[in-house]
Amino acid sequence: MLVARSQAIRLAGRVVARRVAAAPVVAVGARRAQTAQGQVRTVQTVAQTDRDTITRLLYSIGTKREVERYLRIFSSSSNPSEPAKFAVIKVGGAVLEQLDELALSLSFLYRVGLYPVILHGAGPQLNGLIEREGVVPDYIDGIRVTDAKTLQIARRVFLEENLKIVNALEKLGTRARPITSGVFTADYLDKDKYGLVGKITKVDKRPLEAAIRAGALPILTSLAESAEGQILNVNADIAAGELAKELEPMKIVYLNEKGGLFHGVTGERLSVINLDEEYDELMKQSWVKYGTKLKIREIKELLDHLPRSSSVAIISVDSLQKELFTDSGAGTLIRRGYKLFKHNSLEGVGADRLRQLIRDRDPDVLSGSESVTEVLSLLKETPFTVYGDEPLDAVAIVTHPEGEVPVLTKFLASRAGMLNNVVDNVFQQLRKDHRRLFWTAQAEDENRAWHFERADGSFTRAGKTLFWYGVHDVKEVERIVLELEQKGRIPRSYLPVGPAAPPQLPNGTRAFSTLARRAVPGSSRGYATAAAPAPSTERKRIALIGARGYTGSELVSLLSNHPYLDLSHVSSRQLAGRKLEGYTKSVLDYSNLSVEDVERMEREGEVDAWVLALPNGAAKPFVDAIDRGKGNGVVVDLSADYRFEQGWVYGLPELYGRDRLRSAKRIANPGCYATSSQLLVAPLLPLVAPPAWPTVFGMSGYSGAGTVAGATTPDGQPATVPKVSAESLAGGVRPYALTDHIHEREAGAHLSTLAGSKVKLAFVPNVAPWFSGIISVLSMPLVAPTGAREIRTRYEEQYAGEKLVKVQSAVPEVKDVERRHGWTVGGFQVHSEGDRAVVVGGLDNLLKGAATQCLQNLNLALGYDEYAGIPEDKI
Repeated sequence: MLVARSQAIRLAGRVVARRVAAAPVVAVGARRAQTAQGQVRTVQTVAQTDRDTITRLLYSIGTKREVERYLRIFSSSSNPSEPAKFAVIKVGGAVLEQLDELALSLSFLYRVGLYPVILHGAGPQLNGLIEREGVVPDYIDGIRVTDAKTLQIARRVFLEENLKIVNALEKLGTRARPITSGVFTADYLDKDKYGLVGKITKVDKRPLEAAIRAGALPILTSLAESAEGQILNVNADIAAGELAKELEPMKIVYLNEKGGLFHGVTGERLSVINLDEEYDELMKQSWVKYGTKLKIREIKELLDHLPRSSSVAIISVDSLQKELFTDSGAGTLIRRGYKLFKHNSLEGVGADRLRQLIRDRDPDVLSGSESVTEVLSLLKETPFTVYGDEPLDAVAIVTHPEGEVPVLTKFLASRAGMLNNVVDNVFQQLRKDHRRLFWTAQAEDENRAWHFERADGSFTRAGKTLFWYGVHDVKEVERIVLELEQKGRIPRSYLPVGPAAPPQLPNGTRAFSTLARRAVPGSSRGYATAAAPAPSTERKRIALIGARGYTGSELVSLLSNHPYLDLSHVSSRQLAGRKLEGYTKSVLDYSNLSVEDVERMEREGEVDAWVLALPNGAAKPFVDAIDRGKGNGVVVDLSADYRFEQGWVYGLPELYGRDRLRSAKRIANPGCYATSSQLLVAPLLPLVAPPAWPTVFGMSGYSGAGTVAGATTPDGQPATVPKVSAESLAGGVRPYALTDHIHEREAGAHLSTLAGSKVKLAFVPNVAPWFSGIISVLSMPLVAPTGAREIRTRYEEQYAGEKLVKVQSAVPEVKDVERRHGWTVGGFQVHSEGDRAVVVGGLDNLLKGAATQCLQNLNLALGYDEYAGIPEDKI
């Protein structure tokens, strides 16, 4: 039996809440607290599985991509110096009658590491108590006249309701701090007219930030004090607005019993209001009057004071998660939006502005495959329309010759355009004007998921993906694509290949695959999700040559838990004849494979893939033997031998793409230091200021130095002895290879391909007295003054959707990365003069720096899910 989504979420929330309610410490995300001695200590997290459980529960109300995107966006607002940046939630008095529901909704946010500031009213409760006390309420201009008696009652009511919220949250294991004074300073609004009613003049956010840093949700009343200490009553909606102006949160949420604003004629809920585009016309509507008109006007005035990334949501309490974590939403979303334009001539938008925009943003122009002149020449020959917003944060160029299918020739967006949904507004206008549309994007476009969500289908070839909507018949798609290619409106690489026309593809590319669009019920804000082809489940065999060292042992452990990959051979000259430890699928003994053995095995197809975990310089004889065997076995080399070699694919999926890896036969696994260094530098490549190049200071556990070849125990048995030990370091750090380290050259060479121009990197490696784990500190001069928030945003955008990349506020430490399969980045800082950024990254050198990355590459090359065999709980 299926349970309604909202009911399932509330039920699950109660189960999780009960399970953790008795826990003595409940802060999520390793929040930091102050000890009695004032020393900073890390608060123990409630089991990470609680956060994972809640996150998975959120998937029941939206797609995984939606939920993870919003979690990533909201988490990016968590700045240690300004923690109250996520949301201000105003709770109406009527909502307090749904206290259990309110507490569950707020606990959900808390358990995924989000800390909203909650401000509540208490109007209905105050009215009821006033009547029982025999006080007749008096209103002037809709404002409650507040005398001393009324204020005394109001204060009592506010304190009682505040404690009810706090107690309800604490019962669910969610820490909450009552804040009933010290935030709002006010002057008398008009003492003679309204009595003890205040007009807020100042907001002190320090009590709120202190609560959040201590791991507690701040719960505020809408009471203020005058400069002389007189308590004053203030309207809760106005207080929420003033609070938002001070905090500049991403979300301002008004919880009410209706769950949104409604059309006065049709009665339908208004899903989205884009004020810049719709406000003037909306306010002219006959049904927009009284309270509705006042509410919209107040919200516009509020948002005019806030960054464009801020928005207002009016929703019911039981829909809070759906509004925050899904594209379809649940209540009414109000944002400033942008006024849009569309022009059929270059003069309309401004030829010089458009030329500069194409030069700065067009990936084809930036890569050198197309020139600005070629783009503009096309527009002189073909009817077109340019769509965009006034600041040009999103610009779309659609060519539409008479009688032909429209093609979105260019869609150029800034980061602000993506973050503030300008691209969505522009795309909605395209859908209004064109019932069908074709367009292309780079296969490794960082916003590729955005395109999939808006397409009815797609196929990928030669580094680009063709998308379309409005056509649902495959034969019709092929006819249109053929026509567009013949007329030069899209690249010819998209021509579908049929049985009579065998594929003529460049080496390392695959034939196209069609991705069908799957509609998401209730997607009233225009999003959809693309369903990807199912990964392979065929069992395949792996031979591991050089299994003696630390990396080989880690890979054996990973393969032991892989659902489809089986180890068939493990080769080590020193350990030949001994039993392989740590592999549980079958009993295996080490062998000592010769190059002749390898050539024969490859020729006879005994294995599907080879992993070479040999010292630098030792891989070539085995690679040559595999080549002579003329088989189709995939080779992943963990040494540095082929990282600069033509014909080998460099296996760092998060930066250099997955399409080439999916068809690769020869893969060079990146170095551990080089992996961390490239992931650190890549998002900031546009800010590099040559000849001042970035510097990375790296510290690795001593396992990174490897083991002593041929080491034995006193009785002559093979032994694993580290080349560098903790004892030999005497508790210190040892710098080595101070210039020209091979990972320095490796990172610089591959980053240059990413940037399209030469990139140099200064790298200083150090070995440290812990076993595994690398901490890399990037110090990079900036081409122009930049803020820390923008630096962090670049990482979030670069690695959006990357499962093995974690972006956090805090500086990564060894404990954050040791025995973990991903890469963590944080500690985003910019020098006070804005000309130098410092960012810290970390990974386990034996895992993401070697074995885990090897498994990613094997999975992609062999057709499996990229993360098959990688333990979810250790990412």
